[in-house]
Amino acid sequence: MRLGLIGCGNIGEFLLQAINKDGLLSGGKVVSIYTRREEIALQFAKKYETNSYQDFETFLHSDIDFIIEAATIEAAKEYSLKILESGKDLLLSSIGVMADPAFEKSIQELCSKNNVNIFLPSGAIGGLDLIKSAKALDELEHVSITTRKPPSALPVDTLLKEENLMFEGTAAEAIKKFPRNINVAVVLSLAGLGCEKTKVKIIADPTVLKNTHLIEASGSFGKFKLEVENDPMPHNPKTSYLAALSLLATLQNKNKPMQVGL
Repeated sequence: MRLGLIGCGNIGEFLLQAINKDGLLSGGKVVSIYTRREEIALQFAKKYETNSYQDFETFLHSDIDFIIEAATIEAAKEYSLKILESGKDLLLSSIGVMADPAFEKSIQELCSKNNVNIFLPSGAIGGLDLIKSAKALDELEHVSITTRKPPSALPVDTLLKEENLMFEGTAAEAIKKFPRNINVAVVLSLAGLGCEKTKVKIIADPTVLKNTHLIEASGSFGKFKLEVENDPMPHNPKTSYLAALSLLATLQNKNKPMQVGL
């Protein structure tokens, strides 16, 4: 699998190290990277033995068959449709872009038309398999996520003394206000009731050192509660380490003949 990578931030570099240096993706290598930061691109190309591009069309038509987006919601919105139109599969990190129903519809239509796939990793949370199972007969009644983060991981005063409820509403509203902090709410919505019916709370808490996500659901199956406590990425308190690991795991399991926990 010849991979192209959009984005050379913390997650992008994690994938380059894991795949190109540590050999954790059998038969796979990142052969092309795209970033507008020329200095970083050249540095990474040398360090991880790959090719760098600052022009997207040249990158898209380089010798790659699968593309990973590890950048921003803005980048995902700008490039996802072009990638699928080119006939390449896509692993999407900035899942918040899928909160736009019109964009999601365009993605679905392109995948069907061009016989391509888009992969949406679970990110920093778990329990999506249970949510999908509970939804099988359309008898899933309630899904919510409460995210608690240290102030340094949110756009808030880092000297905050007491916990602060920064947001309460739907996933659709949350991703508009916190596009870099609450992608987990959107992937949870896609697995369950949708962005308009998934309830979200975001709390800045100076007493915690890690990002935590409490997922609660109920329906004909019973009740479900899962709390995930994540260590942050090194040098980036805004991103959970598990989010990066979920991208690598998605790649590792992409072509396996036996799929577990779907």
